[in-house]
Amino acid sequence: MRVAVYYNNHDIRVEERPVPPIGPGELLVKVMASGICGSDVMEWYRIKKAPLVLGHEISGVIVEKDAAAERYRIGDRVFVSHHIPCNTCLYCLKGNHTACETLHTTNYDPGGFSEYLRVPALNADRGVFILPDGVSFDQAVFVEPLACIVRGQRLAGLQPAQSVLILGSGISGLLHLMLAKALGAGRVVTTDVSEHRLRAAMGLGADATIHASEDVPARFTALNGGRPADLVIVCAGALSAYRQALLSVDRGGTILCFAPTDPGIELPVPVNDFWRNEIRVLPSYGNAPHDAVVAIELIRSGRVPVEKMITHRLSLAEAGLGFKLVAEAGEAVKVILYPHAVDEK
Repeated sequence: MRVAVYYNNHDIRVEERPVPPIGPGELLVKVMASGICGSDVMEWYRIKKAPLVLGHEISGVIVEKDAAAERYRIGDRVFVSHHIPCNTCLYCLKGNHTACETLHTTNYDPGGFSEYLRVPALNADRGVFILPDGVSFDQAVFVEPLACIVRGQRLAGLQPAQSVLILGSGISGLLHLMLAKALGAGRVVTTDVSEHRLRAAMGLGADATIHASEDVPARFTALNGGRPADLVIVCAGALSAYRQALLSVDRGGTILCFAPTDPGIELPVPVNDFWRNEIRVLPSYGNAPHDAVVAIELIRSGRVPVEKMITHRLSLAEAGLGFKLVAEAGEAVKVILYPHAVDEK
């Protein structure tokens, strides 16, 4: 089978590998669509593990199954989670599934940028979701990223009519925008350095946008009737975005840290001010199985029309171009690779 192997952001090679054999309780999935995530081009994080086959936003069809994987049938259309929790450790039992050691050590073989992948038994047990009728392979590519958004906004406690400022209008920022509007948020404003992404945000329902080079806290407050934001979601890894967040949150508000910075970056927080005004600063990483269930229903119902975000559809042979488009963060929003023939999308 063909796989797209990551050596660095500028060196993606299509190579041949054997189709991985399955073992007890395992599945073999034919990958029909695979999205390129912003984390796939986070070179400081990926380069130390290269060469490897990336890709974790996949949809496909079960083509082989072990008898022990009895919940599934050959031909089932599925989304497959790459990281899954144990559901039994101290962290899982407290609801902190993404702090689970199992979640950080599980994956499928070899990765989503391949024609086929082997689903380990633990992933098959709690990380494979049959797609409802009407959910396309393209839409299912968004299950994983949307599930991460679902988890973040749930942890942040977003309530109807609250004002939301989203710093960064890439794929995560736009998904946060769409979910916030679907959940009944009040004024939702996004920022970015890219005019193209700001236009995309307006097209997806933003009430207003602000160029990131402006005085974002002042501009948002003016747009929001003189009040800072109830919820600030940081979807850009630049330290300047985090600084803007500290200055943009209202009393009793929340800053959701959704994007990582480069290694070693520290953020000075005005502890006394935040203490007096009961401001929360919290991170959100990844998702758990129940977040994926919610994401699938949001897509199925049309509440979050994710297909509007697709800007590029490429073959596996064009994986290098796909990485270039995502890394440059120009006019690309969601780039999808199709490991098989075009007529099988």
